[in-house]
Amino acid sequence: MASHMYYIVPKVSFKKNPSRDSIDTPLVVTKFYQHILALVFAVDEINENPRMLPNVSLGFHIYDSYYDSKMTYRNTLDLIFKSHHFVPNYRCGIHKNVIGVIGGLSSDTSWCMANVLGLFKIPQISYGLFEPAINDGTKFPSFYRMVPNEDLQYRGIILLLLHFGWKWVGLITPANEAGERFLQTIEKMFFRNGICSAFTERVEFNINYNSNKLEMIDKRLHSFLQRISFNNSAEDEITLNENGELAAGFDITNLVTFPNRSYIRVKVGRLDPQAPPGKELTINEDGIKWHRVFTQFCCYDCDPCPEGMISNEKDMETCVSCPADQYSNSGQYLCIPKIPNFLSFDETLAIVSTSSALLFSLITILVLGIFIKHCDTAIVKANNRSLTYGLLISLLLSFLSSVLFIGKPNKVTCLLRQTAFGIVFSVALSSILAKTVLVVLAFMATKPGTNMRKWVGKELAYSIVFSCSIVQVGICVLWLATSPPFPDVDMHSMTEEIIFLCNEGSVLMFYCVLGYMGFLATVSFTVAFLARKLPDTFNEAKFITFSMLVFCSVWLSFIPTYLSTRGKYMVAVEIFSIFASGAGLLACIFTPKCYIIVVRPDLNNKEQLTQRKV
Repeated sequence: MASHMYYIVPKVSFKKNPSRDSIDTPLVVTKFYQHILALVFAVDEINENPRMLPNVSLGFHIYDSYYDSKMTYRNTLDLIFKSHHFVPNYRCGIHKNVIGVIGGLSSDTSWCMANVLGLFKIPQISYGLFEPAINDGTKFPSFYRMVPNEDLQYRGIILLLLHFGWKWVGLITPANEAGERFLQTIEKMFFRNGICSAFTERVEFNINYNSNKLEMIDKRLHSFLQRISFNNSAEDEITLNENGELAAGFDITNLVTFPNRSYIRVKVGRLDPQAPPGKELTINEDGIKWHRVFTQFCCYDCDPCPEGMISNEKDMETCVSCPADQYSNSGQYLCIPKIPNFLSFDETLAIVSTSSALLFSLITILVLGIFIKHCDTAIVKANNRSLTYGLLISLLLSFLSSVLFIGKPNKVTCLLRQTAFGIVFSVALSSILAKTVLVVLAFMATKPGTNMRKWVGKELAYSIVFSCSIVQVGICVLWLATSPPFPDVDMHSMTEEIIFLCNEGSVLMFYCVLGYMGFLATVSFTVAFLARKLPDTFNEAKFITFSMLVFCSVWLSFIPTYLSTRGKYMVAVEIFSIFASGAGLLACIFTPKCYIIVVRPDLNNKEQLTQRKV
């Protein structure tokens, strides 16, 4: 059963007179004549070859379906009964029994044939494309088809598109059930593979009565072709001129010749908009922006890559993340190694910090030298020489400990940074607390009938310093034993830099160290504040009050500033806090005393000391 001729059947309209056009002369689709020639050739080949079907000669009858269901049914029955009258279960030409039927070309023709041939279990061999449902073994057990499943062709189409990178394509299908089935199947496969349909055209086959030829009429397609414009993979603009011709020239390509072979470079064009490096192709539902052509379920647009990601090739559907130690450049098409971030010794900030540490250390040593040289004077004796020496030495060590925060962190410096600073500052605060307590006890011991005199002495001062300092030592030892600080890197806080830092290990223990120093400073400030109005002989409490006020102010502002900074500036904040608090203690407590010792030695005697404020 061939599909070769087509009768012109005008549509019936009840709004006008019936058409008088003749329908006796059919139109011929000459392209499908090749199917008839193929059948004749195959039968001749089989009959002339004695090894194929020996002693058997094949014959054939050719019927046309006329692309019409009614004619398909009629010719199928005519093929079976060989009579002008169709009598079921009666055959008058039994010597020429039909042993098989080949056809039809379309799914509609095959369906009509199978409805009749299946009743008589006559084998039907189809060579066309149709839906898989027609080959249901229970409904049509005598039906066979000589073509693979259509799904294999769909998969082949997908593989071909992916191979050439064509991810923005148009679909043209017949306006029938087969076309709709094709669209439903292929569009799902497109979506799963990231391919978008730029347009979908359903083509109807109409007959032009005047020209006596078959034409496909659809102008939307013409409209699309007339305004098509895109760039191919070689960045050439592809567009058509007003005459429907390609508005381009010719390229000269290099022809490479090998023995017995020739290879030539060819260019493959693209139908999809290209995403430049640094951007990714995204699928959205808002309509296409580049070509302004409506697409059925998706369209392409190019969006900048997210921060920290790049697109280093054209037409990348998704951006890729840079390694943790790299960041994307401004164009987001290249990963650049991140710059190390730590307070190195050759930086201006580190040089200033180191110079300040040495300067404050020299001043502390100078003050300590002055007190040692004038150790027998009244003002030095009145302020407890041992506690004064201990306080100055701890201040000296605290200034020097700031150097541990400079340079690239390593295991040793990370272990010593916070612990050394916490211990030496706790010794300094313990010494100040001891001086304050001794001032109060000394005043109380002067009252008649009191027994407080036995508590005033070096033993009490040493006990206060030791007991208060040992608590901080215990906190630091517990910190180092359970979760010690260690060198670490932070690759995410800053976009273009890698922060080399000391991970505190246990943040809780770090704040315990700071909190204990704050506790000592608060107690010293409270005691000194209560003792600020004692007689002039014991007026050191006033200077301690100011020094503790400075100390507490510095470290209270340190915490929010420290938490709001990153990298080397976080280290610089802590160094500045050490300098500010240490210099505040040194200036408030020792500047008045050094002034009297060096500039006004005439006031450095017991009589003057009891009459003047020191």
